[in-house]
Amino acid sequence: MRVWPLTALGVAILAAGLVAAALLAWPAGAVGASPTGLATVSLPGFSGHVERITVRGPRGKRLPFEIRDGTIWPQVQLPAGARMTVTIDVRRPGWIGWLVGSHEERTVTVLTPVARIRSTLLRPKRRSAVAVRFAEPVSRVAIGRPRPRNLRQASSVVLLGVVASGRATTGTTTVAAAARPWEKLSEPVRVSWFVPGARTRVVSEPAAGGRLRPDTALTLTFAQPVSEVLGSRLPRLVPLVRGHWQQLDSHTLSFQPSGFGFGLGGTVRARLPGRTLTWRAAGGSTLRLQQLLARLGYLPVRWRPAGAAPSSTPASETAAAVSPPHGTFSWRFGRTPSSLRTLWRPGSWNVVTQGAVMRFQGVHGMATDGVPGPLVWRALLHDDLAGRRSGAGYSYVFVHETIPQSLSLWHNGRVILTSPGNTGIASAPTAPGTWPVFEHVSVGTMSGTNPDGTHYHDPGIKWISYFHGGDALHAFPRASFGTPQSLGCVELPEAAAAEVWPYTPIGTLVTIES
Repeated sequence: MRVWPLTALGVAILAAGLVAAALLAWPAGAVGASPTGLATVSLPGFSGHVERITVRGPRGKRLPFEIRDGTIWPQVQLPAGARMTVTIDVRRPGWIGWLVGSHEERTVTVLTPVARIRSTLLRPKRRSAVAVRFAEPVSRVAIGRPRPRNLRQASSVVLLGVVASGRATTGTTTVAAAARPWEKLSEPVRVSWFVPGARTRVVSEPAAGGRLRPDTALTLTFAQPVSEVLGSRLPRLVPLVRGHWQQLDSHTLSFQPSGFGFGLGGTVRARLPGRTLTWRAAGGSTLRLQQLLARLGYLPVRWRPAGAAPSSTPASETAAAVSPPHGTFSWRFGRTPSSLRTLWRPGSWNVVTQGAVMRFQGVHGMATDGVPGPLVWRALLHDDLAGRRSGAGYSYVFVHETIPQSLSLWHNGRVILTSPGNTGIASAPTAPGTWPVFEHVSVGTMSGTNPDGTHYHDPGIKWISYFHGGDALHAFPRASFGTPQSLGCVELPEAAAAEVWPYTPIGTLVTIES
């Protein structure tokens, strides 16, 4: 009777051992890293079949994928260096499931690979192809700023498409790469090369001699360490630009402008030991110039943005100068002369814009050449930020050459004065067209040559506004007015000239029409 309990106990122990051995030794599914995809799934014989796979991103979000030959391939581009979690649920065969369990779950954490450049300072041999080397093979690259391209075969050496000869013995570009075709490209990394013995010992981005956006960082990479080239000094920018220098690595300096940045349309120079690098800063657009002049009251039109106006910061104003916002122009006054309306062209340089620039320059004590250079742009942006508007109104003069000849002064929507006047005789006619006043003097001497070759010299001429060469609006004593009598000028009675003169500062448009 005592043998049976011992026998039963032995059988139970043996069965438990067999179950434990089955649980430990039964083949199980596995998930691991892949040299091409995100992960691989392996299922030994009798392990069962995959019932479910879940891929989650760094924040736990489920991501789409597909399985090809046991490899998990993401269906969205993933960032490099991201921590991904892959979970597989394996269903075991029913005939063994009762013993070792019907399900098995495996989870693995995978870091997406990172494309790392071994060195950003290259020293290729003369007349050899310039190449960048990565710590591991990459599948996609973007050199410079074009679209990325897929490599036929993953490689740790990528040619930059440059042969180190001629002017290309030195250079700089940016390189972005992805180790896998399903990864997002890395942030662009600046790569520079110097052929040993090359004369140029510094390269820049943007390249010297090219164009420079007003708000773009300027980067200088030296063949030797910065400390050896410059010591404790920094490159000197001319003209002086607000901003700060930063040393990116032992060979590279970067300057980030602040405020209004590099002067719009100006020349920028970086003075280095034994060398000066030069760039041309991008100019502001004509359309934005007109928008600002209209906002500040120097044009006969007003402008309103289509959406929100640029924010009131120097950086936003500068960006808008290069890429103007959308908006609409409209005439400020209901009764604008047709001769003035036909001269206006939004977005195109015209005499209306030129006159407004000259008027702005005159108000700000600048040379009134009508050219919107860096100083003009900076003053415009300053005034716009400060809300400094012109309160002088808008004037326009148009002269009729049909007899009886007359001059009309239009100001802020109405003709405020009409006077008889004299234009040039047949042998010295007044030039037809529209011109901005370029010189404005209350009393002056006028001299020149008569049609018969003799010279004239008339001191004490009053209320002069020169608008085209030697042609001017001015007072002149005549027995009558209304017929051609001058040598190209528009002569007015003194009383009328005195009234017109305050309304014709530099930049005022004068139209001579038949």
